[in-house]
Amino acid sequence: MDIQERNIRSCADNVVEIVDMDEENFAISSSSAADTAFDAVIGCIEDIIMEEEFQQLQQSFMEKHYLEFDDSDENKLSYTAIFNQYVDLLEKHLEQQLMRRISGFNMDTFIQLLMQHKEEVSSDIFDMLLTFTDFMAFKEMFLEYRAEKEGRGLDLSQGLVVTSLISAGSKHNGSTETQ
Repeated sequence: MDIQERNIRSCADNVVEIVDMDEENFAISSSSAADTAFDAVIGCIEDIIMEEEFQQLQQSFMEKHYLEFDDSDENKLSYTAIFNQYVDLLEKHLEQQLMRRISGFNMDTFIQLLMQHKEEVSSDIFDMLLTFTDFMAFKEMFLEYRAEKEGRGLDLSQGLVVTSLISAGSKHNGSTETQ
């Protein structure tokens, strides 16, 4: 069994199938079963987007198209075609991987659950998923990528200050004392 098969199996092992329950059991366990299933899907998504295949797909797509994007209020017509290609490529890859790993997975159902649980999902995962449905999040991702490629990324060095924890008058010579 190769690594990819183990990933698929371990991801699927975490998913709890949600079955119809009679009314008594529904009140007791449906919430926890649904929450467990949702958490397992999020775990699978984290696994998938960290895999080299997904990273390579996204990186090569962004590398191919990032120069097209400008930081202006006006959106070019070409952005729509690029957005549609991005969704076709990456969302379909993600959905296919989830369907392989989770028996009975349905993206539409998951999206509905995601909107109900969005506060519970890490911001990195939610933001990445948002690029599939929110054009402005998609455009912002490309603008950030372009700024980084052009050396205009977030520079925190101006806000950093180094302060010694040892006062200037102390007699500390940098060695430890022995007892």
